[in-house]
Amino acid sequence: MEVPKFLIADSSTLQDEIFVLHTDYPRFLLNVSNDEISWFEEFSKEDEDELGKVTEELIEQALTFFDSEIESLE
Repeated sequence: MEVPKFLIADSSTLQDEIFVLHTDYPRFLLNVSNDEISWFEEFSKEDEDELGKVTEELIEQALTFFDSEIESLE
């Protein structure tokens, strides 16, 4: 089964928050309202250096996905 690269998520306990889940490595949950990231991976020091280079692009892709999905609902 192919899993989408991004998914929109919410929670009844955090009613004012909405999230984008990145399902590829490095997996993370992005809070769209404040850009806070929760990582689902453990990173070595070497990984953290590479992660710093790709994080900005991944956040941009996640937010673009979110905007596109919301526009399609309107």
